[in-house]
Amino acid sequence: MTTAREVRLRIRSVKNIAQVTRALQAVSASKVRKAMQAVTNTRPYATKAWQVLTHIAGQPGRESLHPLLTRREKVNNVLVVLVTGDRGLAGAYTTNIVRFTLNQFGDYPVPVRYITVGRKGRDLMSRRGEQIIAEFSKLPAAPSFADVSAIGRLAVDEYFEGHCDEVYLVYTDFINMITQVPTAKKMLPLEIGEEADRVQDFTRAERGAASSYIYEPGQTEILDEIVPRFTALQVYHAILESLASEHAARMVAMKNATDSATELAAGLQLEYNQARQQGITNEMLDITGGAEALSQS
Repeated sequence: MTTAREVRLRIRSVKNIAQVTRALQAVSASKVRKAMQAVTNTRPYATKAWQVLTHIAGQPGRESLHPLLTRREKVNNVLVVLVTGDRGLAGAYTTNIVRFTLNQFGDYPVPVRYITVGRKGRDLMSRRGEQIIAEFSKLPAAPSFADVSAIGRLAVDEYFEGHCDEVYLVYTDFINMITQVPTAKKMLPLEIGEEADRVQDFTRAERGAASSYIYEPGQTEILDEIVPRFTALQVYHAILESLASEHAARMVAMKNATDSATELAAGLQLEYNQARQQGITNEMLDITGGAEALSQS
């Protein structure tokens, strides 16, 4: 039978764990707000870049405007940019996005290569024997566009050099604190049309603008600058969404862990009281038995 001292030590250990998980929950809640604020701050630039891009692509001869806008006739290779996290203690966050990726591209009809963002995703994909051409980890807690632009440039270079014919971006879309949805989007070739919802807050009138504009220095030069930058911007948005999703998942996981630790400590406290009461009862019985033996002698 467990002694009162052993139960008391378990109670102390469980309460210490609850303090750690409660602190992690508070930290993750703060980081979620900062990540969503970063997404909001980049939205005006993304909106205007998308408006200029859609207007130029709507001009005659759009098929030959830029190589990143041209769909290739045959797809021989696919590149997937997979965004995960560097740390654990986030529940099923990493497992869900990796399982989603393998369901989407595990049995793909053409060879698939990966660029992994995050140590956890890299380790899981490596164990599965997937081909990883590059990995990015240990990003800053609040990454800037300059910190992640190399990922977009690498994807663009792979597409330009003909090493892949399609590029997909797989990340976790932040819906709210409870819901985070694994998402896969085609990043290259860049698709222009009303069905493309990469920027959500510009109006239908802005999408359908048919006015004629004069661009300086020219449409070709602007496309050469905007299209690769907008590709990198999609990666940046995906990383911010994934960071918010990771922090939200960690906050929920730590809250559940704190609640479980609290319930376990309450159950152990009851067990401790019972063990202590049983110990007192045994001591009283021993004293009574000893007194009875002395009186008989």
